[in-house]
This record gives sequence, structure tokens and C-alpha cells, in this order.
Amino acid sequence: MSDRALSVAAAPRGRTATRSAGERARSEAMSLSAINRRRRRTDIVSQVLLTIFVLLFMVPLIWMVSTSLKPGAEVFASPPSLLGSEIRWQNYADVWSYVPFGTYMLNGAIVSVLGTLLVVVTSVLSAYAFSRLRFRGRDGIFFVFLGTLMVPQEVVVIPMFLFMTQLGWVDSYQALIVPWAFTAFGSFLLRQAMLSVPMELEEAGKLDGASHLRILLGIIVPVVKPTIAVLVVFTFINYWNSFLWPLIVINDPSYATVPLGLNNFLGQGGKQWQLIMAASTISMIPTAGLAILLQRYLVKGIALSSGLGGK
Repeated sequence: MSDRALSVAAAPRGRTATRSAGERARSEAMSLSAINRRRRRTDIVSQVLLTIFVLLFMVPLIWMVSTSLKPGAEVFASPPSLLGSEIRWQNYADVWSYVPFGTYMLNGAIVSVLGTLLVVVTSVLSAYAFSRLRFRGRDGIFFVFLGTLMVPQEVVVIPMFLFMTQLGWVDSYQALIVPWAFTAFGSFLLRQAMLSVPMELEEAGKLDGASHLRILLGIIVPVVKPTIAVLVVFTFINYWNSFLWPLIVINDPSYATVPLGLNNFLGQGGKQWQLIMAASTISMIPTAGLAILLQRYLVKGIALSSGLGGK
């Protein structure tokens, strides 16, 4: 067969192959377009749901701030309005004279800062022991320790109060700080983060003659710093917002914290809701400020501690 005949016979096959390639390309383009449309619809639905959840969360906060700026007579005005007839910044000044709110804020700061520092220290040390050290019964002890998370606080407050009474710690900062300074949550959170640290880093430190403490502070802690930031935020908020335990163990107003102080607003010559809302707004500033300050660590820290694998 001549070369011309061969080329004529091959031409239809070439055109067929070209058509098949073109059809496959169009089919893939249509599939990608369909996937992109579904993805856009999913993104739109997700954004709508997130917007709804944000609004549900923000509306009470907005109403709290709005009420804190209203005159007392307009707090329960009908129909309700977001803004009163005047903006009363004086409510925020009255908070400090209506009750010793400055004392409550100072006590809350002392308890929250010292308690958070103590929790971080104990959690770092216990997490290192449970994640890096080898000793008999390590995993069993850890799971028993972890099981304390399932015990409600209400179950232990009475025995803890009796213990504080025997120690003579009632009406003291120690009673507010020490009982909750050894938390299984902090140990678990940091243990999971430490398990993700490569063993090669620790082995390199040992080859250089580093002690366990130097390895912990010089190698492990810098790597898990984002998770420590998460623990700092959670612990500070828990101490700052704690109400039940201070209510039981504190009788002296000079040791009262912010939640107890807010409760005192309800018994001072009637319920001054505009002052209660102003005090609540002020009390949110430290926790919100801390969360904003450490926000760049929070997501990274949670992701670092979410892995369940380990050595």
C-alpha cells in the first residue's frame, strides 16, 4: 500500500482520536464546573449558617452594652429600643461607687493570673512526664488522672471545703487558687502536643548532655507554645468566671471576685440593671483582651494538640 493510501486511512483515526480528546476535555470541564457550583452553594450555605450563629451570639452582648448605657427608667421600656433617650456613660462611673467593684476586679486579677501560672507549670511538668518519661504504670496513672474530668465540680466542692477549713484557708487567696491548680485537662492538652514533637529533637539534646529540665524548657516548650497559649486562655477564663467555688469558700467581701461582686448588685437597694450590665461589660474586658492578644496562637495550638498519635 502506498504512503498516500496509508495517510488517507490514518486520517479518520486521527480525527476520531482528536474528537475523543476534545470530548474528554469538555466532559472534564463540565465536571469541574459542576463541582465548583456545588462548592459555591456549600460555601454560601456555610456562610449563612455562620452568620446566623454569630448573630445569635452577638445579640445578647449588644443588648448588654446597650442596656448599660440607658437610664434606669428605660431599661424595661415598651416597646424596647436599642438606644435610650440619652447615652449615660455615668453608669460606668457609678459601678465603682455602688459596690467596691475595684476590689472585685483586683481580686479576680490576682486569682486568675496566679492560678493560670500555677496551672501552666503543673500541666507542663505532668504532660512531659506522661509523654516523654518511661516509668511503670505511666499510662494507667494517666487514664485514671484523665478520668477526673468526668467528675462534676459540684461533687467535690463540699469535701474540698472541709479540707480548706482544716487547712485554715477559708477566706483566702489560697482557697481560690490551689484546689484547681492541678487539672487533667491541661495535662491532656499539653501531652497531646508534646507527643507531636519529633523524638529526634530530644535525642539531639541528650547527645549534647542536656538534662530533662533543659530539654523541656529549651526544646519542648518552644514547640508547644501555641498550645500553652490555648491553656492560658481557657484557664484564665475559668478562674475569672468561677462563681460556685468562691461563693462557698469566701465569706469576707474583701476577697470576693468579680462574679460574686456582680451577684452583690442584686442585693444593693434593688436591682439596678443598667449598673449590672455596665459591670458585666467591664468584667468582659480582661478575658476578651487576652483572647484577642493570643488569637494568633489559638487555632495553631488547638490543631497541634488535636493529634492522638504518639510514641
